[in-house]
Amino acid sequence: MDVQSYLSRLEIESPGEPDLDLLHRVHDRHLFTIPFENLDIHRGVPIELDEERILRKIVTEGRGGFCYELNTAFAWLLRTLGFEVRVLSAEVAKPDGTWGIPFDHMTLRVELDRPILADVGFGDSFRHPLVLDAGAEVEQLGHVYRLRQEPEQPQNEDWWFLDRQPEGAAIFQPQYRFTMEPRKLEDFTDACHYHQTSPHSHFTQNTICSKATEDGRVTLLPDRLVTTRGSTKQETPIRERAEWEEALQTHFGMSA
Repeated sequence: MDVQSYLSRLEIESPGEPDLDLLHRVHDRHLFTIPFENLDIHRGVPIELDEERILRKIVTEGRGGFCYELNTAFAWLLRTLGFEVRVLSAEVAKPDGTWGIPFDHMTLRVELDRPILADVGFGDSFRHPLVLDAGAEVEQLGHVYRLRQEPEQPQNEDWWFLDRQPEGAAIFQPQYRFTMEPRKLEDFTDACHYHQTSPHSHFTQNTICSKATEDGRVTLLPDRLVTTRGSTKQETPIRERAEWEEALQTHFGMSA
């Protein structure tokens, strides 16, 4: 894969040195230009954890993907630009207080002067990379993000937790937990299959296509288009397939 083709998709001409400024730029542009989407699952197209196939889908075909695809491609880009990257596995928090399956989510650790958490595959989450500093709180677009560590966990693993305090909320809500153990792409195979096939996976229940905007987010669901600007949310009903296809093309540059 030609790295310049990837950078062109991100609308970046001259990347520069692999430093924190470049990491911020490519992270932000990735969220603005490459959507979080699960359309292949509902098209009956298998998602295979093959780096070359993932890069072709995202860079050449102009598509998006879910976490395993987006963060695999992003890790490749960062390494090609000169960054040191570790792939980490995470378990996503559920509303009932439990956690998702092992390898439920893929996130990334980038080694700079200080280790950094980068993630372009968690949908509506932190916009800029986060320094892996336990207890630090960072505000981004009205939300406050916090990383914390709790070593007293089962199996003697040192768990890190990503929490978010939504705008106007009084408490933090857990997003996912992860350890620092480096993972390989093939480690996520079973979880990727689960999320494509299990009726209990939220990815099999509805289609979604979503990406960040300068002041919010635009999300296409089966029956509505949701546009968020700051704290203002607007929902436009979609009643026909043709309307959905038009919205997909207009907002994401993708055909059904």
